[in-house]
Amino acid sequence: MVLNVSIGLAEQIGDVAKRAGRVIMEIYKTDFDVEQKGDDSPVTEADRKAEALIFRNIREGITAEYPLVGEESVSEGNMPNITGKPFWLIDPLDGTKEFVSRSGQFTVNIALIENGVPTLGVVHLPASGDTFIATRAGSFAQYGGEGKAVQITCRRPPKDGLVAIASKNHLTPETGEYLAGLPVKDTVNAGSSLKFCCVAEGKADVYPRFGPTMEWDTAAGHAVLLYAGGEVITEDGQPLRYGKPELRNPNFIARGPGVPDPS
Repeated sequence: MVLNVSIGLAEQIGDVAKRAGRVIMEIYKTDFDVEQKGDDSPVTEADRKAEALIFRNIREGITAEYPLVGEESVSEGNMPNITGKPFWLIDPLDGTKEFVSRSGQFTVNIALIENGVPTLGVVHLPASGDTFIATRAGSFAQYGGEGKAVQITCRRPPKDGLVAIASKNHLTPETGEYLAGLPVKDTVNAGSSLKFCCVAEGKADVYPRFGPTMEWDTAAGHAVLLYAGGEVITEDGQPLRYGKPELRNPNFIARGPGVPDPS
């Protein structure tokens, strides 16, 4: 089976992400436990239940052909063979630290990768109900869980300076050095893949990430930004690709069109 990567398929995946979001919010309202994984990152019942739901819904309702690569499954040693084939990249609860601190800035991320490129991406914010979906046909946002989705696009750099967006929990000296070379008028912070979406909808201009990330952290947000007219590039100016050994990302810059390189 070859999937038709259409807005209709993206909407189906959006519905799956919303179902996962409801599971997450049920647990969010309880006095849940927090465990530590082998890499010292936190994990909760919400991470595991949401990933199980996403896996089951994609396999049973959409396609059983493409491999499913999920953060929790991989952390338990279950890594499928993705060589030379499309595959799904899933972070069932991106921003577990934000979930634990109850900030609301956590997301469900689902992306389809073909030839190293995210050709479909869904980012859902369970706390607000906002959902971002993207394919080559464009990027769209449905706000508050209701109403018609509206197309979103990146903005051109404002004449009075850029708005940068950075990680709340992973701000590094390298990030500060990078931003010092740009005409930045303001820097805001946000958690999870929400940062990509803020650039995609024109609320910010650039998101530099100088620190460790995994492919499931970035793929869905990358798609939303890419099909809104932006780009995600490595330090040497090459497009960020997927299906890398160990699924680890290098440092990258996510930005809208026209954002200059640092001087």
